[in-house]
Order: sequence, then structure tokens, then C-alpha cells
Amino acid sequence: MSAGRAADAALGYPITRHGAADSIVATRAGRLITRDEFLRDIAALAVLLPAHAYIINLCADRYRFAVGFAAALCRRQISLLPPGEAPGVLAAIAADFPDVFVLTDHAPPPGLPFFSYPEHLAADVPADIPLIPGLQPALILFTSGSTGRPAPVPKTWSVLVHSALAAGARLGIGAAATVIGTVPHQHSYGLESTILLALQHGLTIASGALFYPADIRAALEAARRPTILVTTPVHLKTLVAEPGGMPQTDLIVSATAPLTAALAAQAEVCFGAALIEIYGCTEAGQVATRRTSCETAWRCLDGVTLHHRDGRTTATGPAVEGTALLQDFIEPITADAFHLGGRTADLVDVAGKRTSLAYLTHLLLSIEGVEDGIFYMSGQQSRAAAHLAAMVVAPGLRPEDIRAALRRLTDPAFCPRPLTLVDALPRNALGKVPREALLHIGRAE
Repeated sequence: MSAGRAADAALGYPITRHGAADSIVATRAGRLITRDEFLRDIAALAVLLPAHAYIINLCADRYRFAVGFAAALCRRQISLLPPGEAPGVLAAIAADFPDVFVLTDHAPPPGLPFFSYPEHLAADVPADIPLIPGLQPALILFTSGSTGRPAPVPKTWSVLVHSALAAGARLGIGAAATVIGTVPHQHSYGLESTILLALQHGLTIASGALFYPADIRAALEAARRPTILVTTPVHLKTLVAEPGGMPQTDLIVSATAPLTAALAAQAEVCFGAALIEIYGCTEAGQVATRRTSCETAWRCLDGVTLHHRDGRTTATGPAVEGTALLQDFIEPITADAFHLGGRTADLVDVAGKRTSLAYLTHLLLSIEGVEDGIFYMSGQQSRAAAHLAAMVVAPGLRPEDIRAALRRLTDPAFCPRPLTLVDALPRNALGKVPREALLHIGRAE
């Protein structure tokens, strides 16, 4: 770390940049929560948290999660954000970080020490804005584990703050907007775009955990304008198809999966707002943005610098922890702009012919009658022993129909064996399809 960056990171950064005591930090169950109430809740909860080094914050309520995250920072506890809440996943994380407890506002996971978020917190505690040292370890994220065991990715508080400030500047965030999220806040994208973005720009957090279109519509209708919808391509595809359309919003933010220009344009018409797509990863955090309906190139956020060498790209800067290797093919255009290819892990070689799983999936989804689908490597974990497979949602089509269409679009060597028809893909809360879930279904066929 350079001397200048070390000095900068050693400074204290506030938990929130809400200015006035009565500014609105969150809405919860129809009630407005002010900055002072938020600060009192943080102080009250910090006193109650068990004395452990690590905390797994599983609060489903977005406001309670924010209070728990801030209280843990005040206690110098490191938040662990596992890739899922399955008991096996949590047990594996706890085995690697034994001095841990779970903070929850619903049923606790079995076999782990836990603390239940209180229904009522003391209201007579000081309401000062905590300043957290920039170099303080704040959280540990975990990669999805799609290519192996989830790997820990630590983040300091200064990196999280710089990333949130850079993202807000790029998005043109103004104070007092309401952030409505359809993504889980335990994931890096959800944390960055529904919690940290709000706290570092004086925005209002809508506390509800939203999934169904009717709930999203109701939240948008009830929210104070301007509103920011933080979502994913999978949700957008469902929302733009809703009869009667959706309420107008003021900005749409999308990430976690590739978004087509056509779907981005549909969403902008549906919601009457610009859609900004974020490119990032667990290792580097938020890297770049584009307005997908009218741009193909990505532009790096301020505070992110890319370095290209031997076909690999790394990211550095105040908004990045250390040097982060990007897992995608990056084609530089200028010093801060690039085109994005598929993931390096997606590259496949069949009989000397090369392509990517992402491109094959793109071709699959272009076939008339295919509603959803994905290419993946079936068989053993080693790619040398694996083979191309596909799982497809296509009512009315037969596997041979889909294979025939694929042979017209790409080399026959890339036709999947097997090709499994399903009612729905096993997507998680972020719209991603874990490889292990695909293999599990494939084994059951």
C-alpha cells in the first residue's frame, strides 16, 4: 500500500453521511426511521452483541441488517457474508472461523451460537455518528464456489466507503432518494447497492425483502420519490412482462448476470427511467458501469484502475482491496473503458474448437420457444473429463428440436449431451444458477 493510501485509509470514515438528525434513513412497516433513531439502535445493539470476533448477519429485514452491520463495526467484529444460508454452508464457514455467532431476526440455524435481534432496543443511548478507522477489517465475502470451495475475500472499511462513494457519483445519486432492492443484502451487490450506497449518500433504505412482482409494485407505489430500483436481469425479465406495467421509478440498477440491450430498453420504457448496469465481482467489488440500452463499452468507476498483462486483467485503487484478479476477458478501449467478454472459467475446448459457455447460452436463448436455459460442464469437476450439457425451459419443444436449431447456429461439436428439459432452472435469490444444482438435477434424471 502506498504511503498516501495508507494515510488516507488510517482516517476515520462515518457509518452514515445523513446530515440532519431528522433525515430519513429507512422505512420499515410503514414507519419512517430517522438518523438519530438509527444511531441509537446501533449503539444499543452494539452493547448487547456477544463477544465474538466474527458475526454472520442473517437478518432478513434490510434495516435490521444495516443496524447489525454497523453495530458489529463499532464492536470491531468482522461480518462474514457466506454465499448462502444452507446449514452445510454455514457449518463450513464456522469451521474455518470458529469464534463466530449468528445474528438473526428469524429462526436461527441449527448447531451455531446465535443472538436474536431484539424486538425493542433502548431509546436512551447517545446518538453520535461513529467514525470507523479506514484500515479496520469490516467484512469477509466468499466467492460463489461455482468452480470449487468458496474462497474468503476480506474488505476493509475504507475500501467499502470509497466504492460506495464512487458508485454514487457515477449514478448521479442525490440525497433523499429511496432505495428499493430485490436482491439479498448478504451478497456483495446487495450490500453495496442497497445498504452502503444508501448510508454513504444519505438515501432511504426500504427495509422489505422483495421478490414477487406484486410486492415490488406495492413498494414502488408506497415509496417517497425519487426511487432507485436495485435488481437483476432475471427480475427485470419478469417485471417487464407484468400485465399493466410497473410504477414509474427514477433509476434502475442491475447486476449479477449479463443484461441484453433489448431487455434494458424494455425496462427503461416499463419504468420510465434510465437503467445502469454494474460490472463487478466479489474479489474486486464494483468495477465499472454502462447504460446498456445504448452503450456496449464499460467505463471504470473513479477509484478503480485496470492493469492488462498476458491476457489477464487486475484491478487496483482506493475502491479495491489490494490487487484483484478479474475472472473475465477484458478488451481495453481506453485507459478507463473496455469491452467485456465471457468469464475465463467459461472457456471450453472441444476437438480443438474453442468457445465460451456464456456465448453458447446466448445462442440457446435466441432460439424461438426457449424461455430460459443454460450451458454448463457436466460430469467430473476436471474440464478434461467433463462434457457440454444444457438445461432448458422450452414448453412445446423437444430436445431434438433444440439441438437442430443449435446446429444451425454453431459448430455441431458444441451440441450438448445431455440436453435436459425442465420446468424451471434452479436459480438462487440473485438469479444465478449454481453448477452444483445443475449437476444434482442432472444426476436425478
